[in-house]
Amino acid sequence: MLWRRARGLAWAGVVVAPVAEPLVNEQVLRGNYVFEQNCAVCHGRRGDGRGDMAEGMRPKPRKLTLGIFKFRSTPTGFLPTDDDLERTILRGLANSSMPTFAHLPARDVTAVVAFLKTLSPRWLHSENFAEPLSLPAEPEWLTDAAAAKPHQLAGQKLFAVQCAACHGTRADGQSSLATELVDLAEEPCPPTDLTSEALKAGAEPVDIFRVLLTGMDGTPMPSFRDGLSDEERWDLVAFLRSVRTH
Repeated sequence: MLWRRARGLAWAGVVVAPVAEPLVNEQVLRGNYVFEQNCAVCHGRRGDGRGDMAEGMRPKPRKLTLGIFKFRSTPTGFLPTDDDLERTILRGLANSSMPTFAHLPARDVTAVVAFLKTLSPRWLHSENFAEPLSLPAEPEWLTDAAAAKPHQLAGQKLFAVQCAACHGTRADGQSSLATELVDLAEEPCPPTDLTSEALKAGAEPVDIFRVLLTGMDGTPMPSFRDGLSDEERWDLVAFLRSVRTH
């Protein structure tokens, strides 16, 4: 489903009803301190995306109070795992204002993850949790140029049907819909330039495959978990790797 400015946005199945506040422990308190020192300037002290530097940022900092996350290993509509949150914190997000925090001690990363999970009531509802989706092993042909060629061609055909409407026929994010797409907060959400050397969720084959499997919640990027087979997703990965190496 494509989301445009002219259409109302909805996020079915998200439980955000007020419930009792979570217990605050020493780890959460430390996470709060780490967050204020490193994250609040963009995300805001309350995680509402209204930090001092947020106004001029594109894309805007994530509103952590929504409890909706793009980068996950879990199915569409479910909360990320602790590992997912840690991966984003440690890696940062390429082509955005979100830097890497790999310099933080492990205990601080663990603490700030605990604090993040106090910012939205979604974390208090068990129905919002799911096990991460299992990822198949990379096919052996993926790193063999000759063997990968037919898979790249198959992926190119799939891309033209499934992805080009948003990402453009050249996968560079230039399409007729590029200026119309918005996220859940009605902020502009232009499609990613997939020819870029670095991609927000990671540019390794497994990272690309994961996004195809999970989609990006709160954005127009859907999951292709049901629409494509594992083989077809790997074909798309092969094609996307080819457009990034030219």
